[in-house]
This record gives sequence, C-alpha cells and structure tokens, in this order.
Amino acid sequence: MEEIPRWSVWEVEMTGEVQHGRLPEAVGGTVELVSPGGAEHRVEAFWDGGRSWRARFAPGEVGDWTWRSRSDADAALDGASGQFRCVEASEDQPLHRGPLRVSDDRRHLAHGDGTPFFWLGDTAWNGALRANEDDWAEYLSLRREQGFNVIQFVTTQWRGRPGAGVYDDTDGLTVNVEAFQRLDRMVAAVNEHGMVAAPVMLWTLTERDPGQTLSEEHAIALCRYMVARWGAYNVAWLLGGDGRFPEESIERWRWIGRAVFGADHDRPVTMHPCGSRWVEEEFASEPWFDFIGYQSGHGLPEKTSRWIAKGPPARAWRTLEMPIINLEPNYEGFPAYGSEHIISAHDVRRAAWLSILSTPPAGVTYGTNPIWVWHEETGPAPGHSNLTSVQPWREGLESEGIEGMTALREIIDDLEWWRLRPAQELLANQPGSDDPRDTIVAVMTEERDLLVAYTPSGKEIALTEEDLPAQAMWRDPRDGSSRQADITDGTFSAPDESDWLLILRR
Repeated sequence: MEEIPRWSVWEVEMTGEVQHGRLPEAVGGTVELVSPGGAEHRVEAFWDGGRSWRARFAPGEVGDWTWRSRSDADAALDGASGQFRCVEASEDQPLHRGPLRVSDDRRHLAHGDGTPFFWLGDTAWNGALRANEDDWAEYLSLRREQGFNVIQFVTTQWRGRPGAGVYDDTDGLTVNVEAFQRLDRMVAAVNEHGMVAAPVMLWTLTERDPGQTLSEEHAIALCRYMVARWGAYNVAWLLGGDGRFPEESIERWRWIGRAVFGADHDRPVTMHPCGSRWVEEEFASEPWFDFIGYQSGHGLPEKTSRWIAKGPPARAWRTLEMPIINLEPNYEGFPAYGSEHIISAHDVRRAAWLSILSTPPAGVTYGTNPIWVWHEETGPAPGHSNLTSVQPWREGLESEGIEGMTALREIIDDLEWWRLRPAQELLANQPGSDDPRDTIVAVMTEERDLLVAYTPSGKEIALTEEDLPAQAMWRDPRDGSSRQADITDGTFSAPDESDWLLILRR
C-alpha cells in the first residue's frame, strides 16, 4: 500500500472520456476520502490537459485511508477507488507540524498541531512567474537560512508580468496547463524548503489586472482551479492583490470569496490591499476571511510610522479578534512616494517592529526591488516610472535590511511572543508625539513576566509601572546581539541613537 507522510501531498491521476482543449466548464469531479477514524473529506479534481484529471490531498490523520471518485458529467471519472496509508512524519520533514490555521485565541497563526507560527515573509511577486527552477531553489534556500518562512508571489498575469499567459479569457476561460504545471513545481519548492507559499490569486490594482478584467464567473472558476491544484500544499491564500477595493467592488469580492472558499476551508485566506488601505469593515465578518492583511506602503518614514502606530492597525486590535499582519511595509531601496528619500535598512526595521508591536504580534513581511521585479539584467520595473534601473534578482539576496530580518527572527524566536499584547499605557513619555519617526511601542504579557519595547531612534524609554520584570537587556535589531540594560528611576537609556529593543523578563 502506498505510504504518505502526514501532511504531505497525496495525488491521484484519472483519465476522463473526453479530450478537452480548454478548461471544461460543465465537466468535473470530486474525490471523497475517508480517514482511519471515519471522518469524511472531499476535494475537487482538476483538469490537467487533454483527458488527464488529478486530485490532491494532505492527510492529517495517521492510518489507512480510502478514496473514491465521483462525477455526474464524465463516467470515466466516476467510481475509481483505492487506499493509501498515512504514516507519521519525521521531524526533519519540512512543515511537519501541519498547515497553517488561526490560533485558538485568534491572535496569530499556528501550525496544525497548535505550535505558534510567526509570519516572516518576503515579496517575490514576479519570482514564481519569471525564475527558472534552479534559481528559484537557490533563492528559497538562502531565504530559509535567513529566517524567512513565507514567500508571497503572484500566480497570473499582472502589471509586473503582463505576458505571463497563465490564462486567456478572450473567448471563454482557457488555462495554460503547462504554465500551471510549472507553477505546481514552484509552489511545491517553497514547501520543500520549509516555508509557506502565499500566492496572490488575482492582482487587482489597475483596470488591466485580472482582479478587474475577469468576469465574476471567470474569477471564481480560475481561483477554484488554483485551490484544486495547490490547496493540498501548505499555503496561505491572498485572494486579491494590491487592491483599492472601492465600495462598488466589495460585494463582488465577497461573493468571489464565498464561492471559492466558503466557510469550510482548511487554509487561511486574506486580502492584500494597496498602501494604507484598511479592509476590516469590508471583509472581517466574511466566513472565508481569516486574518487582516494590510500594506503600510512605501511613503516617507514619518507617514508610515504614524499610520502603523497610531492608525488602523494600532486601534483595531482591541475589538478585532483576528491576526493582523503587515504584508507589504516599505521596501528597502525604494524611493519613498513623492520624494527623493530612498528607504533605508533603518526605515525597514522601524516599519517592521512598529507593525509587530502595535498589535498582538503575528508577523511581518520584507521586500526589496530586485526580488519582486526579478530581472536577469538591470532594467526598469514594469508599471513603475520611478524605478528605471532595478538590479538583477541576485543583488537582492543579501543586504543590510535582510540582516535586520534575520536578527528579527532570532529575537522573536527567543520570546514567547504569542503572549504579548500592546501596552502603550506603560510609557511615561512618547517622543513620537513630536516626530512620528521616534514613536516608541511597548507590549507586555498579561502575566506581566515579559515586556518588549522598541525605540526607533535611541530615545530613552521611561516606564510608569514599578512592578515590572526586573531582568533587563537591550537587543540590537541590526544583528540580534544583546547587552545589559541599566535602569535609573524607571528610565532606560538606549546604547546609542539607532534603534533598540528593550526586553524585561521576570
């Protein structure tokens, strides 16, 4: 009997009666699976060209499984059956703790076994579409070493890759099966390198992007096709990418989400809005919407700092029981909107730590132009008149900003971060009142045994409470190093004028 490690992808191939030259609209099938304990599961089969159909599933229960195919439209796809055995995964198997879900307290994401998952993503928007498989593996290997565990990427044509040719809807909906087979390997590679794949299903910023050009019917069909192909992998779905989501489009997106995912889905789903767009009111009550993704954008540091630490993210968490993650902060090396300021590694660290500590910590994403554009040679970024000379992708593999993300991972992994909650009331003074770039943020556990505060520019941290954890240290967000912290009358003076993290433990 075939053996499948727990949470790995099981696949069955079936042959239909009819040779199809395009995505069949009225033909399809499902595979029904029964677990060793008797639980029933069902996955959609997907067309894989010609007469070929496949179904994929990730078993989460050890023991013998049975399966049977069903189809009302194609007799050859109806009645196939079989068995396989799910065996316990080894601890060295990537992502052996299971696919992501929302934690029991609904404040962060967790693995299937409940282990907290801190999202540290990278935006490789064009990577899966443009990279060859060897280069993709090289990139993934290094990102994993650097501490990243999520890769965000676009899966269809968009303004960054208008000629991707993944689908065609000029006369009905046709999918490019070979393109999807290639994307299968790119998605699988992310998991094989121990990271979660976060595909953007429909980019939707401009009127030329699929999120706007596709009819509702075709948008649903294309997204359901992606779910059938990749839903067995360890993925987090970004349904709409870089969207403004004007009021007149909200019902359309709600309906697409319901039709594609419904309430009974088993991988987390969110939206990726455009810069400084907050979508709580529009989507948080939807049964398919699992966590708030937002984009603080690429503005000047003072605007970015103010919007994160004093805007919707910092205000919403008290009433919104849902993980909150900045999916696109300011990109290292990006010219800030409407200015000549080039976003520095310090700016990136500031936005990252403000994002993490202004809400119950759940994660953050990094970005840099060479990686999201994914050029082989220096050239302009598609759709960005202010990015005329973006370096090749390899130039984005290592940088000072990425060193800060590696340090962030090291620091976070040394904390029980999932117990922390914003505690701005502990700050006796707030230098960010005069300059948002100096905004200090603080979090503490309910048990009052762990406190973390971030000062972006070395301003002293003065705390109001006397009964605080007594063991104090500074952590350097540039390299993760630590040093003893001295206290004078409830005030901690940072080692220098750069950014620092103060950590108090009991």
